[in-house]
Amino acid sequence: MKKVIVTASFTLLILVLAACGGDDNASEGNSEGSGTASTVDLVATNWEFDQDTYTVPAGDVTINLKNEEGHHGIEVEGADVSIDGEGSATASLEPGEYTIKCTIPCGEGHESMEAKLVVE
Repeated sequence: MKKVIVTASFTLLILVLAACGGDDNASEGNSEGSGTASTVDLVATNWEFDQDTYTVPAGDVTINLKNEEGHHGIEVEGADVSIDGEGSATASLEPGEYTIKCTIPCGEGHESMEAKLVVE
């Protein structure tokens, strides 16, 4: 009985260690063929994003939203991406231009709070 418990524990340990391993070469901005998502970091302040245009390669794209000032949410028109408050969302995007809009009324400049996402 003791051998069974030791063998099962050893097998479980090997499975846990194998699951914790990963691709240490994964990084932001990789192309579609690499199997990892490109990343867009949006920083929202009152009535604007930190950039007017963000560019990424086509494929899986992860969008991270950080609210530096005020409370904001985003929607990427033409894509299935929506974030309320701070957070992340990932979508597979085809080449083209997408409009990023603030979805939480944030004051007088809310209507013009937009940025462009260019997917190449």
